[in-house]
Amino acid sequence: MQDIDSFREDAHGWLIENFPATLKGATMGLEGEADEAVQADFELWRQRLAEKGWGAPTWPKEYGGAGLSHPEAKVISHEMAKIGAFNPIPLMAGMGVTMVGPTVLEYGTDDQKSRHLPGIASGEIRWCLGLSEPNAGSDLASLATKAEDDGDYFILNGQKIWTSGANISQWCGAVVRTDSSAKKRDGISFVMLPMDQEGVETKPIQLISGVSPFCETFFNDAKAEKTDLLGDLNDGWSVVKRLLQHERQSQTQAAAGAGGGGSKKNISDMAKDYVGVDESGALADSDLRSRLVDHLMDSKAHGLTVSRITAEAKGKVEVSAAASILKNSATRISQTKAELSLEVMGSQGVGWEGDQYKSEELDAVRDWLWGKAISIYGGSYEVQNNIISKNILGLPETTQKG
Repeated sequence: MQDIDSFREDAHGWLIENFPATLKGATMGLEGEADEAVQADFELWRQRLAEKGWGAPTWPKEYGGAGLSHPEAKVISHEMAKIGAFNPIPLMAGMGVTMVGPTVLEYGTDDQKSRHLPGIASGEIRWCLGLSEPNAGSDLASLATKAEDDGDYFILNGQKIWTSGANISQWCGAVVRTDSSAKKRDGISFVMLPMDQEGVETKPIQLISGVSPFCETFFNDAKAEKTDLLGDLNDGWSVVKRLLQHERQSQTQAAAGAGGGGSKKNISDMAKDYVGVDESGALADSDLRSRLVDHLMDSKAHGLTVSRITAEAKGKVEVSAAASILKNSATRISQTKAELSLEVMGSQGVGWEGDQYKSEELDAVRDWLWGKAISIYGGSYEVQNNIISKNILGLPETTQKG
């Protein structure tokens, strides 16, 4: 295997040669860009990453990845950040790279892997997940969406909610009830189905932040082929638990400072710009300075913990209940940063529209509002504490019956 320093040098050279300069410092939400030249460069960059296998670099080459180790993937992320580059494929694939793909790699048949993984790794196929329902949120095992046996197919009827990206996804992974007579965790299966069919309807949900990826999703005699049953029939609870562990692990990366392009100023420099400095060059407000230092220490500790867990796994990241600890840690860090950002900006941090506000100020208030969802999605803060108490501390189960 190539040594890490040599790999870093090669990765840096490839990125310099292949990343379009027009995209430097851009955000990853380029789908709505009006500039056709930028759109063309964005698509060129996606194709180059897909051909290199760097959209999902740790996946096997036969499924569209590059077969790299986790330390090598981390090098790619760091080298991208250095030059203002980014990997758009996880965003373009929706829940594909971070959740569906890793779960298919573990539970899928060879046929399922060959059919589904390459499209995810290239960013050409977007996935959503049909998990929560109006009466089955934190208590997901209470789900009522049914899947009935119909020869070569399952026929799905029911409703899902908070289905991120359902209106723009080509495929959905859904947890459904396949045995109504069994205990609620025992009669669940995980199926994969195409969204472009007559029996699937989606309705976007508007949020307070002004933007939202969420949808209501309705299944009305929708079809899922039996060859797209992931895992064993009526053992979908095991599959979805694993899938949610992958989600929680991916959610820790933002707080750890992994990847991404963009040109947002760090919160320390921003605080000095808005609040000012004293004669020594330190932030003028001593109380704010102390709380900002506490936040930065927490953020650094979180990042180091993620790195330690990865290193201890020797490149094979094992997702466990510890992901719940990191998910809650990431939640606190992200929400604290949003609160501090608004405090630093003062009245400029509470505007919604108008020429008197800079774009980053308008972004800050929207980020703050959007960030309230972090302690809910992917399993609420309280649900993670229950997982920690049961699976790590060994306390008795008191939250679920049946």
